[in-house]
Amino acid sequence: MRKPVQGTNKPEAPLEAVKSQEVVKKIPSTQAPTPVAESTNTISIKSEMEAQRKQTSQPVGNLPREVVSLSDLKKFSRQYAHEVREAGKETFFHALIKRDPLLDDETITLTLDNQVQVEYIRPILQEYVNFLRQSLRNGFLEIKLDVIDNPTEVQKPVTGKDKFQAMARKNPNIHTLKNRFNLDIEY
Repeated sequence: MRKPVQGTNKPEAPLEAVKSQEVVKKIPSTQAPTPVAESTNTISIKSEMEAQRKQTSQPVGNLPREVVSLSDLKKFSRQYAHEVREAGKETFFHALIKRDPLLDDETITLTLDNQVQVEYIRPILQEYVNFLRQSLRNGFLEIKLDVIDNPTEVQKPVTGKDKFQAMARKNPNIHTLKNRFNLDIEY
């Protein structure tokens, strides 16, 4: 046994006894410890899929079904893209703005650059589908994601710098004017 602590007459308990007493104090005998498998911090793919199906499934008779025009689809797609940008989801914004969606009856096709965009967009795609269904008043819309096979095709300029370079390729005199008048182009 160790020496008593100053100010007390009792000798200090061995270290092993102190450890066991601390454990008893932390877990009261009236409560059983919860098993790890029943923890609320785990995520089950099966339960997530079930919740998503419940969220999106409605009786077929209650869904509106109006004809969707390509111009309306483009308009609402751009509107949603700007809302997504304000929410800080730049990748989704650029994917929606870069290429116009394609419409085939009630199937919307989004063409993406690579598989990374697909993996980023897939979890938040249901919000986009719900927005389009509500805005276009058609509950039967489906979205299909396609990855472009030829990434070297001419791409639509997105940023100010890209737009300036695209204009300069079409008309090289833009560089001459910029240099002659000593202009600073803001990107």
